[in-house]
Amino acid sequence: MDFRDIKKIVELMDQHGLSQFKLEQDDTKLELKKGGEVDMKAIQQWMASVPAPQYMPSYVGAPPAPAAATPAPAEGALPDGALPAGVKEVTSPMVGTFYAASSPDAEPFAAIGTKVTADSTVCIIEAMKVMNEIKSEIAGEIIEVLVENGTAVQYGEPLFRVKTS
Repeated sequence: MDFRDIKKIVELMDQHGLSQFKLEQDDTKLELKKGGEVDMKAIQQWMASVPAPQYMPSYVGAPPAPAAATPAPAEGALPDGALPAGVKEVTSPMVGTFYAASSPDAEPFAAIGTKVTADSTVCIIEAMKVMNEIKSEIAGEIIEVLVENGTAVQYGEPLFRVKTS
């Protein structure tokens, strides 16, 4: 077997879409593999040409300014993140876009003062072009809407505050 034979085998591999060839004949062994080596330089050049992903922050508006000193909480005040007794939050079960109504000209599913049951639809979250109706899962009255229509929401982000009945 000489170089021309090997070259012909490589051409046949290309023609027939083969990535591996193995031949054992008498005391001669030949094994050819295509695509086994990775050209790291080409990958690095490609990665440098791809723009970095853009992430939407989970807050709306400017980030809060650092506080010079934290005042002591007033007596009877709730710690940060704590809700008053009888108030619960409806949170987003997924990442997506929040919609308060089924269409731009329709009434919102839930607004301040709306009475809801555990099965009441309170909003729609669009995720991957699928509109998902979000249920309250809490019976009571909506006392606060925490998200603006058409904004991105994260998993677990509070959407509504409900005063339980």
